[in-house]
Amino acid sequence: MPWLLIALVVPALAVLIGLGVWQSQRLAWKTDLIERAEAAAAQPPRPLDEVLTAPDPEFRKALVLCRGLPTAPFVELRSIQEGEPGLRLISACVPEGGDQTFLVDRGFIPETVTERPRVAPSTLPLSLTVELRRTPMQGGMTPAPEGRVFYGRDNAAMAEALGAASPSEFTLYALVSPNPETPALIASAPPAAFSNNHLGYAITWFGLALALLGVTIALIARRMRPRA
Repeated sequence: MPWLLIALVVPALAVLIGLGVWQSQRLAWKTDLIERAEAAAAQPPRPLDEVLTAPDPEFRKALVLCRGLPTAPFVELRSIQEGEPGLRLISACVPEGGDQTFLVDRGFIPETVTERPRVAPSTLPLSLTVELRRTPMQGGMTPAPEGRVFYGRDNAAMAEALGAASPSEFTLYALVSPNPETPALIASAPPAAFSNNHLGYAITWFGLALALLGVTIALIARRMRPRA
C-alpha cells in the first residue's frame, strides 16, 4: 500500500478543498455586496446629513449645498476614464449647515485639455447631487504628489494642500458638473471596483482537488493490480 503517497495527497486535498470552500464563501459575500451597492445607488437623493445617518451610506446619492464650489481651489488626481488618461479635479467643501470637511470630486477632464475652471473667492451657494464613496487606501507603491498633482487618493494630504481641515472618509462625487462653462469637465462617479470571479476560482480549486483524487486513485489501483 503506497502509504507515503496517501500521506502526501490527503493534506493537499484538504488545502484544495479548503480553498474551494473559501472562494464559495467569498462568492456569497461579493454577490451580497454588489446587490447592496446597486440597491443603495438606486435610491433617490436625500439631504447629506440624512444619508450619513444610514447604516452604510456608501453608494448613496445625496444633495449637498457647497458655497463657492465652481471657483474653489482644486488639486488634480491622475486618472483614467474609459481608457483615456486624464485628471480628476478635487476641491474641499464644508456643506451648508455642517462643520465637517468633505472632498468633492468635481469630475474628469482629459489630459489633452489644458482649460481649467477659474479659481476665485466666492460664497455663492451651489446645490449639487453627489454620490458617496469611501476613499480607498493607497498602495505602498503610489508615487508621491508633485505639487498639487496627486497619483492616488490621499484625503488627508489633499485636504492639507487645499488648506482644509481633516476631511471625512467619504469622497463626494459630483453627478452634475459644477462647471457647465467647462464642457470638457465630465462629472461622474467611477464604476464600482467590483470584480466577482470567485465562482471561477472555486471551480478551479474543486477541479484541481478532483483531478488530484482521480490521479491518486489511478496510481493506487495500478500499484495494487496483480502482476502477471
